[in-house]
Amino acid sequence: MLKMIEKLFESTLWNGRFVVVVAVVASMAAATAIFYMATVDVVYLVSHMLHYADPVLTDEARKLLHDQTITHVVEVVDGYLLATFMLIFALGMYELFVSDIDQAHGSKTSSKILVIESLDDLKARLAKVILMILIVTLFEEALNMKISTPLDLMYLGGAIALIGAALFLTHKAESHSKETEHPGD
Repeated sequence: MLKMIEKLFESTLWNGRFVVVVAVVASMAAATAIFYMATVDVVYLVSHMLHYADPVLTDEARKLLHDQTITHVVEVVDGYLLATFMLIFALGMYELFVSDIDQAHGSKTSSKILVIESLDDLKARLAKVILMILIVTLFEEALNMKISTPLDLMYLGGAIALIGAALFLTHKAESHSKETEHPGD
């Protein structure tokens, strides 16, 4: 009797992992929504840019349109990166808790970024996307930043240096993990 209860309990625990499907579906819906919003932003961006060559536009208006366009392009990139984050998260959670995605493993065109082997692997891939989002956000803020004092310039330089250090350390950590996986290569 105790063995049967244990077996039932373990079966319930093991099948409880399927609750992750809720997060997978919600993450895929969020990714789709963000991809849609970023794409709509691109369409509006292109439609506004058609006026850039208008001879009636003053130099100041053209400069403002140019600056706004660059800011919007950065925002679109940020949107696509966030959507990619949600997509990787959804696929990774599914592969870790529910089942391997057979089509991803069998496809020659599948990207290695979508094949998740462990929770650490998922965290590392998501951290890279988060780092890219932070870089894009810093770039966006730098475009809008009004540098009025030398201290403002130092803050911007410090932020750029920290981003550079983060990229360097990420690259070093990735190189180190590849070396430990394949020491003879």
